[in-house]
Amino acid sequence: MSFRAFSSLPRALGRRAAPLRAATRVSQFHSSRPLLVSQGDSLPNRDFLVENSPGNKVNLADEFANIKRGLVIGVPAAFSPACSNQHIPGYISHPKVAEIVGEGGKVVVVSVNDPFVMKAWQDQLDPAGDSGIRFLADPTGEFTKALELDFDSVAIFGNRRAKRYALVLEDGKVKSIHVEPDNTGTNVSLAENVLA
Repeated sequence: MSFRAFSSLPRALGRRAAPLRAATRVSQFHSSRPLLVSQGDSLPNRDFLVENSPGNKVNLADEFANIKRGLVIGVPAAFSPACSNQHIPGYISHPKVAEIVGEGGKVVVVSVNDPFVMKAWQDQLDPAGDSGIRFLADPTGEFTKALELDFDSVAIFGNRRAKRYALVLEDGKVKSIHVEPDNTGTNVSLAENVLA
């Protein structure tokens, strides 16, 4: 009722109503905001992550401090099609991952999920654990937020999640950063591109 009253107001005053204009959306180059994590940075020095159960806290800054080479691979969702069929299997089967792990390096997958989901996902993708890749849960998303690699995925997943990314570490520091510009695509962060 009030909408009608306001829409007929210009006519009541003897004026023509201005035509409604469609809202225009300005597209940016990509949907990712600038990253906090930079080349040369250490990983956040906190026990944000957990492995297999809530009591097994993991501090990646400590774990990578004395490691020559390593990878941190971030995914938006365990068990999602792109993560399960392409992204993580590419790392599991990549010969350079075996080389890194064989030399005492570490390779971890991180997702904003609970540790039980991550354990079940690891059991599905790498049941014997032959790859040496560890699957870590970021249950509150604090590790992901500390790196500023989170994005608003409430409409899809119900909370903020990690962008799809890979961090290459050398001597405990970030050597290179590979983040999908649209947050969830599978190009920049694939094993064949990161480990080329």
